[in-house]
Amino acid sequence: MHKRFLKPEETISYTIEAGVKKTKRNNTIVILSAIIAGIFIAMGALSSNTAAYTVTNPGIAKVITGAIFPVGLMLILIVGADLFTSNCLLSMSVLEKRITRLEMIKNLVLVYGGNFIGAVLVAIMTIAGGQFDAGKGALGAYHIHLALHKLEAGFGEAIILGILCNIIVCAAALAAYSSKDIVSKVWACFFPIFAFIIAGFQHSIANMYYIPAGIIASKNPLYLKAAQISTTELQELTWSNFFLHNLLPVTIGNIIGGGLIIGFAYWYIFANNSADSSIRSSKDMAV
Repeated sequence: MHKRFLKPEETISYTIEAGVKKTKRNNTIVILSAIIAGIFIAMGALSSNTAAYTVTNPGIAKVITGAIFPVGLMLILIVGADLFTSNCLLSMSVLEKRITRLEMIKNLVLVYGGNFIGAVLVAIMTIAGGQFDAGKGALGAYHIHLALHKLEAGFGEAIILGILCNIIVCAAALAAYSSKDIVSKVWACFFPIFAFIIAGFQHSIANMYYIPAGIIASKNPLYLKAAQISTTELQELTWSNFFLHNLLPVTIGNIIGGGLIIGFAYWYIFANNSADSSIRSSKDMAV
């Protein structure tokens, strides 16, 4: 029977080699690939919001959102693009001494910037295209409320939510890397991302769409009227608040969750030569 997935140690080896290749490309290719990834994530966020904005039951709305949002990561891992959160797994290549820390940092900075451009571009274009006018401005209002909700978490809380998010996102990336056909990759992405959306964790790149979209929408009288928010709440929707009180801590959390927790743990278990070979043996592991 044709083997449809890699063993865990094979997946980690593949991830390490992929990390080496990612850092050897020229800057233009990396940035362009990252912009595309930011667009894909924003498209998933926009589509899921559009499907859920009229649903009054919070639980059902989360299920709908969770079912649609994963399309972004699916496209990234199947078609190919660079996402900051999954690229935190470059830490494995560093631990294996295949790339330097400087090469990893350079890649993450370029990808982060490209993701931001792509995500914000989608926010600007969808608003300019009149999509937020849906429901007499209700979709725009939904984005305003969602942005405010994302900004409610304190600095420490945002770090924790970012850690939890990228633990599951990087686990989904590893599951997709282990899959050898498109159907398996789709399901490998779907359930983990579905779970993280329902749980309400925070993803730095998704927030690059959610919060800027809310900030920009709050400048439109139609969306602002439909949102019915107070002056105090409106004052929270600022770029400085977004960068300092949400994006910064969530990014820190994403790095810890993906690069340190998942990256180090899986490298140590399946690639570290000093680790107990009996622990790393696939024969003793439940796949």
